[in-house]
Amino acid sequence: MVNVNLDWREAVPHPDDRVEYELWTSSNDECGFKCDMLMKYVKDFKGAAQILEKGGYTQFTPHYITWYCPQAFTVSKQCKSQCINHGRYCAPDPEQDFSTGYEGKDVVVENLRQLCVFKVANETKKPWVWWDYVTDFQIRCPMKEKKYNKECADGVIKSLGLDSRKIEKCMGDPNADEDNPVLKEEQDAQARKLEKGAVLKAICAGFEETTEPAVCLNDGECT
Repeated sequence: MVNVNLDWREAVPHPDDRVEYELWTSSNDECGFKCDMLMKYVKDFKGAAQILEKGGYTQFTPHYITWYCPQAFTVSKQCKSQCINHGRYCAPDPEQDFSTGYEGKDVVVENLRQLCVFKVANETKKPWVWWDYVTDFQIRCPMKEKKYNKECADGVIKSLGLDSRKIEKCMGDPNADEDNPVLKEEQDAQARKLEKGAVLKAICAGFEETTEPAVCLNDGECT
């Protein structure tokens, strides 16, 4: 195994006294090494993240990746088990086995809940509570103990003093044949992150002024 440490100190611009950053994550805890590493990172970084957020030094936003099921397959067993809102928002089956365990749609619903936890916490000027929720949920509601469900999540929400009614309202109806505003916003953000211009801009930001290659100076057009 090869470990790579990325040093962002010179790549991040310094326009003001607050840094905005995003974390793309998932509540899935049964995808093996990748899930284990992500959960460890969230747990390890939680303390520093909360200190920075409480001090007004950072503005953090969590994101959750989803994909959609092609229209022709929305009634298939695979789409029904992995998607909510009639195939609009999907996640892979956690165990990669449609015959047992949790389903991809369970992950989508919990991801949606975590997004709404952040939104509700943010409305009360306490966005850092998101870190408490996701770490507590990881500990108290693991898939392997069959506790990855609404009942366990509600217990975590209650223990943190969050308004469960606002969170439920934010989540909407996963069975409705319509867009979910929260997840639609996530998919739009995901699409923007994958645009050529956005990726190129991030790469070019790492060059010192006057050292940028030509492709960075002409809107990405090759010459």
